[in-house]
Amino acid sequence: MNQSSKRIYKVALTGLFAAMSYVVFTFLQFKITLPGGDATSIHLGNAVCVLGALLLGGLYGGLGGAVGMTIGDLFDPVYAIYAPKTFLLKLCIGLITGFLAHRLGRIGESSDKTYILVWTALAAAGGLLFNVIFDPLVGYFYKLLILGKPAAEVSLVWNAAATLINAVTSAIVSVVIYLPLRNALVKSGLYSKIH
Repeated sequence: MNQSSKRIYKVALTGLFAAMSYVVFTFLQFKITLPGGDATSIHLGNAVCVLGALLLGGLYGGLGGAVGMTIGDLFDPVYAIYAPKTFLLKLCIGLITGFLAHRLGRIGESSDKTYILVWTALAAAGGLLFNVIFDPLVGYFYKLLILGKPAAEVSLVWNAAATLINAVTSAIVSVVIYLPLRNALVKSGLYSKIH
């Protein structure tokens, strides 16, 4: 398969991952209402973003997660103002996960299951560790400086806790799903269309 065909295939799969991240983020979330009309949530949208980065690479996987969850934000009156922050952070999760998995670990070139498991777990943890640190921090400054919300400190603790829960569950879910999915794609011959 030539590079142009692979790129078209990856773009189509990016759209699929955007749709999946939107659905998972929007309809399978546990929303926690915070003081001042703000909210945070427990969701697996980040797992879809990480899974996309593991399968498609950082850019395509990150874009899928970023687009899907940003659309989810835009359709929710509580989250709509956070859409730019969501896009940036979710794209970064994908870029970091993809960099660790494909540039450093080169999981697409290996058939050693233990090696793939280790690098998949490291990549997922790396991308989501970024989110654990930067989602609450960026959210805090976004609320304080851009939105002028004086209650930014109150939501910081809740956002940090929710982000940590999301990261742990997303890391586990994405790795558990990636390994059998990768094996199925390899056996069907579809894996070579994206790598």
